[in-house]
Amino acid sequence: MLNKVVIFGVGLIGGSFARSLKKAGAVASVVGMGRSAASLARAKELGIIDVIGAGGDDGMAEALRGADLVLLAAPVAQTEAILAAIAPHLQAGTVVTDAGSTKSDVVAAARRALGGKVAQFVPGHPIAGRETNGPEAAIDDLYVGKKVVLTALDENAAADVERVAAAWRACHAVIHRLTPQEHDKVFAAVSHLPHLLAYALVDDIANKPHADLLFQYAASGFRDFTRIAGSSPEMWRDISLANQSALLTELDAYLAQLTGLRARLAAGDGAALESVYGNAQRARHQWITAIETAEVPPSQDKAE
Repeated sequence: MLNKVVIFGVGLIGGSFARSLKKAGAVASVVGMGRSAASLARAKELGIIDVIGAGGDDGMAEALRGADLVLLAAPVAQTEAILAAIAPHLQAGTVVTDAGSTKSDVVAAARRALGGKVAQFVPGHPIAGRETNGPEAAIDDLYVGKKVVLTALDENAAADVERVAAAWRACHAVIHRLTPQEHDKVFAAVSHLPHLLAYALVDDIANKPHADLLFQYAASGFRDFTRIAGSSPEMWRDISLANQSALLTELDAYLAQLTGLRARLAAGDGAALESVYGNAQRARHQWITAIETAEVPPSQDKAE
């Protein structure tokens, strides 16, 4: 049982974490911190948080006093500033973690901001979300059966890593472990690139002179492909820039794939197009089947 959890960012990710812990009876009190007074007030009104943390050194000190766990669920570009504000008030018994979608940059920011206290920071990334934002988007089952990747530092004490893992398990998430570098390469391919593509397609359609006509006839296929373009632009701007190198590598590979498909289309090579489509169909079916047949208990950790 966690006595006190402090959450920076009380929207979908941070708010759902709070709701999940409360539903599980795993936390006594949740303190909310953030830039928007309106969002914090709404989160308290909805019962997501119990206390609204005040700003300034005094407010930060009070918020962190006696905290078992601190979660950073703000855009990754804010990580270093938040950690720097936390550092002077971070007590020895408090563990800090984050929910950022990139990890190498977060680790570097933590080392700069926390200095000798970096051992108290356990990087993490819950692989869950929706295209909605704000406290109203927070739900108590967002993390059920979902992966949470921990990219523990060499300096981390095993007990501190376990505290973070146990909190996520209380949300019924499944713990996976990667290095920060492995994490960023993997998610550049399967998360960051798809978001970039979805944003690019919708922006392209929206900027055409006959956009209204195109959107009028866009149906379920377009909706499903572009669903993630409804996500927070600020958050995905930060993620794209934070994982720039790995994302550029994946984007270049995808551009090469598109160039190859264009050449096959221009040549009228139906067999070659069908081969690509067929391979993609088989791979997707195998992936969906693997997801549907996975039977990993929520309490089990997975190393990858």
